[in-house]
Amino acid sequence: MTELVRCPWGDSTEDYQRYHDEEWGVELRGVPEMFERLTLEGFQSGLSWLTILRKREAFRAAFEHFDPKKVAAFDEADVERLMADTGIVRNRQKITAAVRNAGVVTGLDQPLDELLWSFAPTGRRRRPRTVADVPAVTPESTAMAKALRKLGFVFIGPTTCYALMQATGMVDDHVATCWRARR
Repeated sequence: MTELVRCPWGDSTEDYQRYHDEEWGVELRGVPEMFERLTLEGFQSGLSWLTILRKREAFRAAFEHFDPKKVAAFDEADVERLMADTGIVRNRQKITAAVRNAGVVTGLDQPLDELLWSFAPTGRRRRPRTVADVPAVTPESTAMAKALRKLGFVFIGPTTCYALMQATGMVDDHVATCWRARR
């Protein structure tokens, strides 16, 4: 059996291998799905994605499977419950941002996934040859962050938006040698 050649980060742990091979860069749609990814990217800020990945099931349970209507209804008692939940990242700022952002999602004029995908780059892009060629921020992610903040979203910036774009298939940053790049 031939060993798959992955993006270098995708080969470091079994969790990363599975995430790289099955999810990262795969087109994702749906309001709860995109709210989950937007929220988890915010929780990842300043931490390793592996930390978030390993806590994802606990996050799903704690945040009502990222149903924006349910999360938007969270009150101070829910915030305290989440602050005591050792299965998730216990950061009050990030927790309250998730609740606030859920409220924004419920008040949008269009579905969250449509809004986010409206910032996806169009046209052909050069495939990154190495990880060093992968940007952290793009004009599209900067525009997305600016628009989201204008709508009332918090704890969101261009780097978080670009990570979201990569994770949900809006951009394909698998490096040229990766087996996923050849699909």
